[in-house]
Amino acid sequence: MTDTGRDLASLREEIRRHYLPDEESVVRRLAGTAGMNKAARGRASGEAATLVAALREESRAGLMESFLAEYGLSTEEGVALMCLAEALLRVPDETNIDALIRDKIGPADWGRHIGRSSSPLVNASTWGLMLTGKVVGRGKTTEWDVLGTLQALVRRLGEPLIRAAVGEAMKVMGHQFVLGRNIDEAMERASNMEAKGYTYSYDMLGEAARTGEDARRYFLSYSRALAAIATGAVHDGVHANPGLSVKLSALHPRYEYGQRKRVMDELVPRVLALALHAKNARMGLNIDAEEADRLDISLDVVEAVLGSRDLDGWDGFGVVVQTYGPRAPHVIDWLHALAARLDRRITVRLVKGAYWDAEVKRAQVMGLSGYPVFTRKVSSDVAYLGCARMLLERADRIYPQFATHNAHSAAAIVEMAGDFDGFEFQRLHGMGEPLHDLLRERHGRRCRIYAPVGVHRDLLAYLVRRLLENGANSSFVNQVLNGDIPVEEIAHDPLDTLAALRDVRNPRIPLPPQIYGEARRNAKGWDLTDPVTVADLDAARNAFADSSWIAAPIVDGEQLDGDHRSVVNPTNNADVVGETVEADEAAVTRALDCADAAVAGWRDRPAAERAAIVDRIADLYEANAPELMALAAREAGKTLLDGVAEVREAVDFCRYYAMEARRRFADGGRIGRGVFVCISPWNFPLAIFTGQIVAALVAGNPVIAKPAEQTPLIAARAVQLMHAAGIPGDALHLLPGDGPSVGGPLVADPRIAGVCFTGSTETARAIHRAMAGAGNADAPLIAETGGLNAMIVDSTALHEQAVRDIVASTFQSAGQRCSALRILCVQEEVADDLLKMLAGAMRELRVGDPWQLSTD
Repeated sequence: MTDTGRDLASLREEIRRHYLPDEESVVRRLAGTAGMNKAARGRASGEAATLVAALREESRAGLMESFLAEYGLSTEEGVALMCLAEALLRVPDETNIDALIRDKIGPADWGRHIGRSSSPLVNASTWGLMLTGKVVGRGKTTEWDVLGTLQALVRRLGEPLIRAAVGEAMKVMGHQFVLGRNIDEAMERASNMEAKGYTYSYDMLGEAARTGEDARRYFLSYSRALAAIATGAVHDGVHANPGLSVKLSALHPRYEYGQRKRVMDELVPRVLALALHAKNARMGLNIDAEEADRLDISLDVVEAVLGSRDLDGWDGFGVVVQTYGPRAPHVIDWLHALAARLDRRITVRLVKGAYWDAEVKRAQVMGLSGYPVFTRKVSSDVAYLGCARMLLERADRIYPQFATHNAHSAAAIVEMAGDFDGFEFQRLHGMGEPLHDLLRERHGRRCRIYAPVGVHRDLLAYLVRRLLENGANSSFVNQVLNGDIPVEEIAHDPLDTLAALRDVRNPRIPLPPQIYGEARRNAKGWDLTDPVTVADLDAARNAFADSSWIAAPIVDGEQLDGDHRSVVNPTNNADVVGETVEADEAAVTRALDCADAAVAGWRDRPAAERAAIVDRIADLYEANAPELMALAAREAGKTLLDGVAEVREAVDFCRYYAMEARRRFADGGRIGRGVFVCISPWNFPLAIFTGQIVAALVAGNPVIAKPAEQTPLIAARAVQLMHAAGIPGDALHLLPGDGPSVGGPLVADPRIAGVCFTGSTETARAIHRAMAGAGNADAPLIAETGGLNAMIVDSTALHEQAVRDIVASTFQSAGQRCSALRILCVQEEVADDLLKMLAGAMRELRVGDPWQLSTD
């Protein structure tokens, strides 16, 4: 391998190592990378203030700036508009349109916005929305009595008029942010701005492909767009011509790390075909950035495509880098090294990022150690400056494209660049036009417009992302026209803000392990989209790929012997996972006697001690997670994704019940009913098994546990860990075996004070009868039995999101969970399209060995 090759490999490791780093060190280092001295920073802030002042002139106000000045996400009305825009254009039937308008517009106070905007269009929209709101929210009163006559008129005309008015308002909004319904219309509209010196990067609207047919449709859409745009690529230089932006998630229905082989085999040729088309047309082709969990595989695709010698001599291949992620500077270094190795020049579009809220929530749900994005906006702003400096310094192999609507970011880049002009600014169509006009007028800088193309129905998800990006209180676009905020504050230097911070990481956003506060730690997660995590987990699991376990009755801490039965892997009967010894009548009797004798001693232990032991069980589960996941795969046929969920749910049960015990039993109130029997199912052999047991134990009840016949091995290992955590042998007993031989005698014993059971309704009724027959009619039976889970999908739902959740709910855990989706109710008007997409998504699922990450 060449030195350059080793450099690329080490740079990829740097990228992976900074997935969830310390925010403080990364941001402080990027602040230094920006490399601006005091005088340069002063000039940048001064120019930013000049730009903001100019933007506040009435003639300089753009529609988005005017709109967000009135309807930011901090207002009830702004949220209502976003919800309405996100769903309205999907709804085909008048009844639901009327209901949606009533729900989202009726409760809001539109009157207070009348006349406050400098934009006539925004004011006109406010009047229409206020009239609509007054009609559909009939009980609401405002001071605008002059409108009474008009309201009465609209009431007489009825809701069809309202429906038409709001529908047209949403279409007007769509027209402002989408350049054209198709590429020909978009190019025609673009001609006016091109005549002024702007260039374009077109983006074909649409969400991620869910089916193979979706991916083919998007590929053909991109191909047709390239052919059309090529007619306008009349310049020799690629950067003077229009270009196209593509989303890799639109070109493959399983664009994810777990399906890497499929992605490399199927997606790479598609992207290469588009790149060759763009090369032949002397155009640019940019790969858009998406969620953080797709970054690593996107770089694999980029390297494979760009490595084709057929692309030699073309400088138009581009990659988008998001600076709200701590990996951004390392990605830039890697891209520069890749371009050098291939003797190419590539483009890099620098953006701040579009998925912040989703990234934060995903990290919390998954229990990661940190966040793949910064927790403060100022961190993203500083990182943007540091990365901008990196791009300018690497212009030998990188053509920088700075996408920003922020006056200070733009002014700082102008200051950094000096006389160098080998870069361009970019903005979104419908946003930032006044600022970019000023950049061209005052500094002669090239500007390109990122222009969405598509029908209004495809606008919705895109528009919501744009509103979320720019509608927050701290957004420059939101603040720029707010006269209550001084110009100097809006044009402030983020490096000064950073220097004044004691903690760079935002303390108001707790790290994922701490989201439940001090009383309970979140269960540790394993991100199966992170190559480092997957490699470490695979190495740890592989130690148990051929291991053999034994499950035998454990009574009073002693493992009993008897006849052995082999336990085989349900997906590979040649794999003998271990052996089990099933409990006989003597073992059942001994366990009952011992547990009954232990009632007083365990019940009288302080609740805090019992809770501490249960917390230690959670810690031991996490420490032994690879072994437990290996058992889940080999004994229960669980995929790696489900194995992670199994361990995390078991840990959550432990920590939740320990927390509740401390809270509920702190005053020493009555606890502990007596001996509990816990009978668990095979489909959640660790999570439910653990949840039943620790709930009973932490409340002061000795437990006799009977695991499912199919999964005794993981239950036995769990009981060993529970004993190791400090549960006394006489307080927890394990009795493997079948229902008639073990479960039946246990629940029929009069000494049993309660039963926890998960399984069929029929078995639950049989247990209830047995308890009553033993004189235990008053003992609690806590039974979780089967049901029919339903989902209702109406026309306001985005099909791609609905299908994603339908597939997850139906097929994760092979559908073997009581909460799995069983009944899907779909509004008739949209049923055909949704069911077609669902069938296609189901065809993309992969059946196979659950040990493999690629198996669904």
